[in-house]
This record gives sequence, structure tokens and C-alpha cells, in this order.
Amino acid sequence: MELVGGTGDVTRIVCLGEAMLELSQMGEPGGVPADTAWRMGYGGDTLNTAIHLARFGHDVAYMTALGTDGLSGDLVEKWQAQGLDCSLVLRHPTRQPGLYAIATDDAGERTFSYWRDTSAARALFEGGPVMGEALARSCAEVGGADLLSFSLISLAILPDTGREALLDLARDVRAKGGKVALDGNYRTRLWDDAATARHWRDAAIAVADFGLPTLEDETQISGEDTAEAVAVHWQELGCGETVVKLGAQGCRLPDGTLLAPPQRLDPVDTSGAGDAFNAGYLAGRLRGIGPASSAAAGHAIAGWVIMRRGAIPDRDHGAPYGAPAAAAPSG
Repeated sequence: MELVGGTGDVTRIVCLGEAMLELSQMGEPGGVPADTAWRMGYGGDTLNTAIHLARFGHDVAYMTALGTDGLSGDLVEKWQAQGLDCSLVLRHPTRQPGLYAIATDDAGERTFSYWRDTSAARALFEGGPVMGEALARSCAEVGGADLLSFSLISLAILPDTGREALLDLARDVRAKGGKVALDGNYRTRLWDDAATARHWRDAAIAVADFGLPTLEDETQISGEDTAEAVAVHWQELGCGETVVKLGAQGCRLPDGTLLAPPQRLDPVDTSGAGDAFNAGYLAGRLRGIGPASSAAAGHAIAGWVIMRRGAIPDRDHGAPYGAPAAAAPSG
């Protein structure tokens, strides 16, 4: 695949989707009980990827809709502090951000509860007198991006008109020479049924240059039970380059090679692991680094994330945010 930039280039990336307020458990064994200690933060699959990409040194804008309330303003300030360009964040006059809570068991596995049915992000492409002018300006700017990244969740939260608008935006990016990345995040509760989800997933795959599905999700949505079957399906639908995520087992590269993480970890919290992998992989590919080395960068950042609480842990000295495998071989 022809890449957006070469090694060392800073590319313009737009990540689009829903970001929400996050309640996550803080308790540690022997400390405050986990079910009584909660931390307020923020998260969302495409937002998590956006922040990691910004930490890798890319120019990243986030496109979503929030409210005009104080919590929405606080979210924008926090995202800007993470290095995101928030000029594409629309403000809905009567809606607020969604909320989700993460309960984590002793194995680091998560249970989510959501309050998002009337979130501002669901009205992102509403237009009209509410946000029409701001939406038109934002879409025009997105059209000039080097990369547009969104997920199946980004589509799931929208009405059909919004879904069509998002896919049209992806087509516009490609028509102007940019690339499109699609994460196949499938959440059953966000769809009326699997057939509807498959329809929109397939339409999105057809406009994607980088496909980042997860085997578990694909098995649920359409029955493929091997990474190879998933990759073949995505490629047949038109996706240029597909990496199938396999959780703790690693990933299947576009050439069919299986790449495992360097070591098996005992996770503290698996929130945002796939989102982090996406960022590491895309950061590498956009710098001209080959799929294997880019996937290794994805495994590194995902491994760092799952050993800390929350989908977006604070940076520390162990955070692997150098230019991903910049000196590594291209294969």
C-alpha cells in the first residue's frame, strides 16, 4: 500500500466518534474496596486512539459533539492538554456527553454500563439550524486530512442519515488523496440486530484502506471463526490492508503471519488495549514502517496500557511513545 508519509513525517489525522465521561474503579487488593472507589475520567474507542497517536507525535484532531455544559468544557480542556486539536468538536445546545462505568474483575476483564442514548455525539451529523454551519466547516477540514480514523461504534451511535454522512466523508478523504482506517468494534447493544450491523460494517469496509478488526467481534457479527477468514472477508469487500487482532495471542498481519506480543502479561485492566494497538500500528504505517514492526509497536503500547488502570493511563517513564520502531526494518 502507498503510505501517506515517509519516515519522520508528521501527518494530519482526524479521529471521529463518541467520547464519554468515564467512571472507573480505583480500588487495589488490600486497599479501598474497588466497588466503593471510583475515578472520573474520559474515554471512548476513537478518542483513546487519538490520544495515543498524539503522544506518538502526530497532528491529531478529534471530531465529535459535546454539550455547552461545564463537563463538556472540562473534557475539551483535558483533551487539549493531551495534545489534541479540538477545533472539530461541535457543541450541541441541548445535549450532553454520554457516561459509562467500568467494573474490573480480578483478571482485569471489564464489565461496562452505559448512559448514552441522548448523547450529543449521536447528533453529530444533525446539521440544520442547530450545528449546520459548524458541521459544514468541520467536514470541509476533515476532507483534507491525511488519515480519517473511525470505528463501527462511530457508525452505531448515529441514525442512518448520519451513517451515510460519515461514509460520504470517508469517500471525500480518499478522493482527495487521504487514507481511511476502520476499527471493527462491535457492541451488540448499540445495534437493532446483527444484520443491520453487518450491512453498515460492510459498507464501511469498502471505504477503508486500513482494517483493524478483532476476531472475537467478527465471530459475533458474521460468524468467521479464524483470523484468515476475517482477513479474506475484509479484503474481498475492498479493504486495502487488514490486521486481525487476537487479544493476548497477538495479531494476524496482512501477509498472513501471526505476530504474538513479546511476553504474556497478567493485566490490571484491559480497557483500551485494542485502541492503543490501533494507534501504535497506524503511527508506524504512516511513518513508512512495515506492518510487522508497526504491529510490534502496537503490542508495546497495548501491553503498557493493560498494566495500568483506565483506558488512557497517565504517561510515565515506561510509556513506549517514541517514533514507533523508527529505526526498525520495514518488514
